[in-house]
Amino acid sequence: MSKRHLSEQQTKRIHQQHARRIAKAKEPVIDDSHLSPPQQGLIIAHYGRQIEVKGLEGEFVNQIWRCHIRSNLEALVTGDLVVWQADTTNQIGVITALLPRTSLLTRPDPYQKIKPVAANISLILIVFAPLPIPSASLLDRYLVACETVGIKPLLVLNKSDLLNNEEGQLLRDLLAEYQQLGYDSIEVSCFGNLTELQQRIGNHNVVFVGQSGVGKSSLINALLPDAQQKVNIISENSLLGQHTTTTTRLFALENGGALIDSPGIREFGIWHLDEEQIKQGFVEFKDFYGNCRFRNCQHLSEPDCALKQAVADGKISERRLESLHRLLAESKSN
Repeated sequence: MSKRHLSEQQTKRIHQQHARRIAKAKEPVIDDSHLSPPQQGLIIAHYGRQIEVKGLEGEFVNQIWRCHIRSNLEALVTGDLVVWQADTTNQIGVITALLPRTSLLTRPDPYQKIKPVAANISLILIVFAPLPIPSASLLDRYLVACETVGIKPLLVLNKSDLLNNEEGQLLRDLLAEYQQLGYDSIEVSCFGNLTELQQRIGNHNVVFVGQSGVGKSSLINALLPDAQQKVNIISENSLLGQHTTTTTRLFALENGGALIDSPGIREFGIWHLDEEQIKQGFVEFKDFYGNCRFRNCQHLSEPDCALKQAVADGKISERRLESLHRLLAESKSN
């Protein structure tokens, strides 16, 4: 009897089945009889293969548990809402499902792959200050990133106590430019009253971004003076109050919101965005795209360019158009 010839698709399917069987064989055997009923939880930190989950309902509400992850789940990040179960016998939890996300922040890793950093963010606080001298181009960069992920930004002018008349007017003029584009802003000092900032945060899940030295850490510490004292972890070894270094952690705020703090988020950038994403990040230009004489217009020196004409008519800012060209040039060089 002749040997059956398998098609390439059939061979691939057999290999996939074998891979799944091998992966399933390597999964730890979980005795479901020791597990609590499924319940919702919030990921507040990531520790390699284990995840820290805060219970949101049931008998474990507001308790923090270390959890394993079922192997069939996609990568989980701080801020994710999940379904989990507690194994009270071994004092460890198991995450069994990921609930739908409203947003996902990502950044490229050293291998140029996109790495998820935090989920369900609803407000990004872009912090700048009189010193170091703020770069309007850098603020544009952050705003483009916010537009791309569809998360509302709040421009936060920190160290307002250091403003003198000349510096203050320049920065307020810059804020006025962004306000005309529909962006919200606030002036604060970490040494002053942060009530208005707390009200703006409200019940949002927030992150802080901005260049080094603008006072992000000082603002975070002012908003979360007792953050470390509030940690209460039930670990794999039943140890309470265990502190372990993590790249991303979620802290609950007194007014109901939450702050996700991570160096990876603070360096939130656009180096992984393509040309079209960068162009769409300049919100006031959208009405003029496609109206140039040439379909592939680069908006530089081409005749009948709609964006150049909009600058001449005072409808858009020449500085912002130059900023667009700068960011596009950077994206092409990477």
